[in-house]
Amino acid sequence: MVQYFTKEGLQKLKDELHYLKTTKNKEIVKLIAEAAAFGDLKENAAYHDARDKMSFLRMRIAELEGAINEAVIREKDGTNKIQIGSEIIILFDGEKQNYQVVAPTEANILKNKISYQSPLGEKLIGQEAGKEFNFQSGSKKIKVKILEIK
Repeated sequence: MVQYFTKEGLQKLKDELHYLKTTKNKEIVKLIAEAAAFGDLKENAAYHDARDKMSFLRMRIAELEGAINEAVIREKDGTNKIQIGSEIIILFDGEKQNYQVVAPTEANILKNKISYQSPLGEKLIGQEAGKEFNFQSGSKKIKVKILEIK
């Protein structure tokens, strides 16, 4: 399944994959070896914990490799419409807020990065500056106005 990323978001995934395959893998292999040295692997909690960490590491590596292999970089096409990678300023329930619209794996609300697949992101994609709409957040309707698209 195709996954859309900004150039920066894809690079972060590649950097994480490199770190996990080189540094983190070596750390966990060392933990397994140290724990195995204690003997009796059936009742060795440190060994089982290290093996679990290796399993999680392998799963994350597989996820990253899949995402990278399926990645399509979306660059802004020069239109005045909101798209992946757009930085926007909106009036959200009367309060001015800045966001960047990104891929789901890049989303981080604490850094004002919202996914294009989130409920708000889906409403924003393809819209132009000046557009107003109501956004349903739980039981509350919030008025949203797009002020600027960069």
